[in-house]
Amino acid sequence: MNQPLSYVHPQAKIAKNVVIEPFVNIEKNVEIAEGTWIGSNVNIMEGARIGKNCKIYPGAVVSAIPQDLKFQGEETIVRIGDNTSIREFVTISRGTIANHETVLGKNCLIMACAHVAHDCILGDNVIMGNGAGLAGHIEIGDFAIVSGMVAVHQFVKIGEHAMIAGGSLVRKDVPPYVKAAREPLSYVGVNSIGLRRRGFSNQVINEIQDVYRKIFQQKMNVTQAVQIVEAELPATPERDKILAFINNSTRGLMKGYIGLGRRGGGNGE
Repeated sequence: MNQPLSYVHPQAKIAKNVVIEPFVNIEKNVEIAEGTWIGSNVNIMEGARIGKNCKIYPGAVVSAIPQDLKFQGEETIVRIGDNTSIREFVTISRGTIANHETVLGKNCLIMACAHVAHDCILGDNVIMGNGAGLAGHIEIGDFAIVSGMVAVHQFVKIGEHAMIAGGSLVRKDVPPYVKAAREPLSYVGVNSIGLRRRGFSNQVINEIQDVYRKIFQQKMNVTQAVQIVEAELPATPERDKILAFINNSTRGLMKGYIGLGRRGGGNGE
């Protein structure tokens, strides 16, 4: 349903049952799949690819050109998966020549005033809290939660099922299944409540905790800890995902556990 007070470029490809509220602006080279709702005063700019049954709330800007001085007008896109909600005043930049696209997976929730910069790759079921900001080239795994007012440095990776506490500054990689908080950002435990909600058994959660005790809670560097994990702990899908994440980290890991009243402990860098 196209409101007469909205503008839709004649070259935009809009499914018949998309709802477009008043004062929406949709530019050329945009594709929107069936069942999606576009709230008033939304700007959907060139290069947007929006899936089925998404909800985009008033004031959001999707597929703006990157805030990157290297961008030279190349043709790039934003890809948003089915059933994703983009709340009020969210801004999502399209990709650059580096990746050619910014990607948000299925079933994501991006809360009000959050920002997703160019070339970010978000998995399925990711949640970003109010005012959270992602710089360019960030990768976030499935079911990760980036709480409100979190700021994430460019090229950082956040593993699946991780949870970042509100207001955190994320300068280093955050591996899967963990909770991260404090300043500097540190390991504060396994995201056991979130894992249980998603069907992980107590046995699997305990196995994940065993891995992270060696990596983050003992006085070893990461290389030593990885060697011990490989030698002493049985191979499981979760153990192997953790080790693969660590081995592929380019920025290094966040710090290890910091006990109350001290700043030391196992160092995750």
